[in-house]
Amino acid sequence: MAEKTVLVREGGESPSSKTRDSKDGGRIHNANGEAYITTPERRQLGLISAIFLIFNRMVGTGIFATPSGIVALSGSVGLSLFIWVIGIVIAFAGAAVYLEFGTGLPRNGGEKNYLEYVFTRPKFLVTAMYASWVMLLGWAGGNSVVFGEYILHAANVEVTRWNQRGVGLACITTAFLIHGLALKWGVRLQNALGLIKLAIMLIIVVSGFVALGGHVKLEKKPDNFTNAFEGTTASAYGIVTALYNVIWSLIGYSNANYALAETKNPVKTLKIALPAALTLVSILYILVNIAYFAAVPKEEMISSGRILAASFFRNVMGEQAERALSVFVALSAFGNVLSVIFSQGRLVQEIGREGILPFSRFWASNKPFNAPFVGLFEHWLVSVAIMLAPPPGDAYNFILNVISYPLSVVNVFVAIALIHLYLKPFSPNRNPQQWAPPFKATLPVVVFFLLANLFLVIAPYVPPDGQNVYEHLPYYLHCVVGVGIFVVGGVYWVIWAQILPRIGGYELIREGAVGQDGWTYNVFVKKNV
Repeated sequence: MAEKTVLVREGGESPSSKTRDSKDGGRIHNANGEAYITTPERRQLGLISAIFLIFNRMVGTGIFATPSGIVALSGSVGLSLFIWVIGIVIAFAGAAVYLEFGTGLPRNGGEKNYLEYVFTRPKFLVTAMYASWVMLLGWAGGNSVVFGEYILHAANVEVTRWNQRGVGLACITTAFLIHGLALKWGVRLQNALGLIKLAIMLIIVVSGFVALGGHVKLEKKPDNFTNAFEGTTASAYGIVTALYNVIWSLIGYSNANYALAETKNPVKTLKIALPAALTLVSILYILVNIAYFAAVPKEEMISSGRILAASFFRNVMGEQAERALSVFVALSAFGNVLSVIFSQGRLVQEIGREGILPFSRFWASNKPFNAPFVGLFEHWLVSVAIMLAPPPGDAYNFILNVISYPLSVVNVFVAIALIHLYLKPFSPNRNPQQWAPPFKATLPVVVFFLLANLFLVIAPYVPPDGQNVYEHLPYYLHCVVGVGIFVVGGVYWVIWAQILPRIGGYELIREGAVGQDGWTYNVFVKKNV
């Protein structure tokens, strides 16, 4: 069946662009004034699902795997807790920024929409660079690796480079197939695993209070809260890397923003789901850290690496409980992989709908099972490559940092975009022309978020003082790779949007269309000049 083109060229107005169905959100305007059309039956996500979509993305393996590294990098219990608090404050500032943008532009795509709405010149440059970030980073790889590590630990099998990654490959492949072939069951499984995560964290918190009372299976009770700041390091590299680990554990508060076109009553839902999920996770994270310090001596915590939670269970409940509960930590990692690939697959699909990629219709497809199967596959492929490539010992830390660093770069520009809207809320070149979302983050909060992310972008280039987070890689590699990812998008834009049109004597005109699946997409037409 032929596709029906209903939207006019970029900058023009579609026949339906003045219509907005606020009840079911059937039409949502994008940043270029085009009507972003979806259908009511696509809106599968309610409030509970939206909360768990955020909760599952935030709570993966970070809280079970990174606290030991944070203590090692900061040098003391007191400073590590302080770094967690700083990370949570930054996360709340970021949540306010994303809540304002999400309620002002409620459609799939997240940061892509926000950056395109403000940075309209040079045409398509922001979209190309953002597309490079989305297409070339495998967010789901890190927690797939830890899933393998915890499953093998629970089975009492020695962890090697390839059995760990083999189990991780099975994890991410299962997540891809579930979301690609059975969307509703994938969402239900995410919600169920969210409940398991909540239960396991509550078990750790309660057990922590028991450990504070002296009930641990150790000859000597840990004493981490006396002289809590003893051993504190003054290394900028160590503190910044520790803060990155915290931010990695808190990544995901914006997860619902990527699926707002599939959310029932998206504005109201986001205003409740985002702060509720972030508040719950923040409280649990602080309590879980306190529980770790109550049951695990500082030296053991530092040496335990990514299986810190297993050490905690062993010290409080014994070895049998340690292995059994390690399975639940692995399930937590699997829930995170499900949540990550769910949202990243939709981002790939949105990039495809923009028409900027080769074979855009292919990437934008919702076939064959009414889910972004191709987008999910692309993220699976990149995640597997990133998961298998780094050398042993460095895989998890490299994946963590190579994802966190570019995100800080994106957040710098997201914050700048919102500050620009505060200073210039009206522009005839934007749609809506007047920026008046139902929620305001406020200028001081946005400026704080900007400064925090600028610090996170610049500080990692400071040479470490014997604290390189990698065993075999240069300390700055994740920064170089992160910047290189955006450069790839910029080079693609120069060739596709500048050099080739000049050689061919044409200009690119973006036109919109509505496919037989009921969703809009864009195509680029070459107009002779």
